[in-house]
Amino acid sequence: MGVSTSGPDQGIAVVTVDFPPVNALPVQGWYDLADAVRAAGRDPGVRCVVLAAAGRGFNAGVDIKEVQRDTAAGGHGALIGANRGCAEAFAAVYECEVPVVAAVHGFCLGGGIGLVGNADAIVASEDATFGLPELDRGALGAATHLARLVPQHLMRALYYTSRTATAAELHAHGSVWKVVPGDELHGTALELAGEIARKDGLLIRLAKAAINGIDPVDVRRSYRFEQGFTFEANLSGVADRVRDTFGRPPEAADSKED
Repeated sequence: MGVSTSGPDQGIAVVTVDFPPVNALPVQGWYDLADAVRAAGRDPGVRCVVLAAAGRGFNAGVDIKEVQRDTAAGGHGALIGANRGCAEAFAAVYECEVPVVAAVHGFCLGGGIGLVGNADAIVASEDATFGLPELDRGALGAATHLARLVPQHLMRALYYTSRTATAAELHAHGSVWKVVPGDELHGTALELAGEIARKDGLLIRLAKAAINGIDPVDVRRSYRFEQGFTFEANLSGVADRVRDTFGRPPEAADSKED
């Protein structure tokens, strides 16, 4: 359990996240992921990083129960830690010195969107779904990254409704490289990573820096701006009210005040 790094092929590092049961990461998990991705990118022998996950799905975002426990005890350390940890993990993927290929299966929600939205390429299994259920969980954020996956108006509709998009839909928009059966996901991701890793090591690093340099959006600053509204939601009390309905039957949630 946790974050691990392996090197199955020359020039490739695979960073795997494994936090059962649904890969909802605790605060330390986000920092561990950031450290692993940055370390892989700094390794002079690595020319491409594959970001993968074990278990039922790629990522379910922040461990809300950890935040709830801390809030119930009168603290905000878990909330602040989760926000900072997410920011560091997303930035680590974007700023990784070499290209990052995300291998996505099952659900990719919340913080998962922050990770894949900052990746250089995405390979997804046929069962993969992508979305931001933030409004249903008393939070905001990662619209910055969802906007890198789908057109602007679709991003807004998905964000406001908390609906998900399929891997096939994202492939149609050009943000997913390939959609494959689940048992082919790992191999397909490694195949793409291998093609990248065959490039000259220095040149691929210069290419990554050059592409980031012409990006029209400063993703780190944009995401931090969004996070400010998450803090406002918490200070106003609306975040706790919405989070308290998380996991309850719809009729119980509907009984809460607007």
